[in-house]
Amino acid sequence: MEIIRSRQNETVKRFRALASDAAFRRETGEYVGVGTTLLREAVASGAEVSCVLAAEPVEGLPCRLVTPEVLEAVSPLQNSPGPVFSVRMRPIPPSESLSRVIVLENVQDPGNVGTVLRAADAFGIDLVVLCGACADPYNPKTVRATMGAIFRQPVARAETADLPGLLGGLPLYGAALAEGARDIRALPKTGLAVAVGNEGRGLTEELLSLCEGTAIIPMRPCAESLNAGVAAAVVMWELVR
Repeated sequence: MEIIRSRQNETVKRFRALASDAAFRRETGEYVGVGTTLLREAVASGAEVSCVLAAEPVEGLPCRLVTPEVLEAVSPLQNSPGPVFSVRMRPIPPSESLSRVIVLENVQDPGNVGTVLRAADAFGIDLVVLCGACADPYNPKTVRATMGAIFRQPVARAETADLPGLLGGLPLYGAALAEGARDIRALPKTGLAVAVGNEGRGLTEELLSLCEGTAIIPMRPCAESLNAGVAAAVVMWELVR
């Protein structure tokens, strides 16, 4: 098998673009993962692995051998022995199949978005929708933070104005400290979507205007607001418990 030794190789350049360019990821419908553990998760989850770049052959997968220097150059993570692999994005489920949805708005930290996707996968949430300035779910840092959940959990990006159409008629509630907000435990357990904003500013007025109502997570009065990832996890647990 031919070994790729040049960073200017077309396959290498494609991988570097997938790792660094969100628009290119959306255009191609692919993203990258790094490491043996994550690759095993992808295979076990039935994800479509389109190509693997590795210093040694990987049995059963489309693989291109590269030198350690090229592998280091193509990996989006520092000091990673690889392999680096590309994966096709999961299709978005049809709106009529949705029963429990979490919407994130302006959650910019890849770790938080990855945590939410990991929790959504664990709790069986039908779809996670990202609005506004959310971190790209296919950014290598987000992918790593999901610990493999990205290969199983459906996720979509949407403009706020397009949410009603994407949700297919599901009532939307906003997690917000507002007059008349209901205890999250009083909401229906199925057939709804709940939106969570970032810790600093919460949900925008634009998104709140699309909500049927608001809900709060009951906490001690002296407590600070929850991190977005933690708040979303609490909401999801409440929807499925």
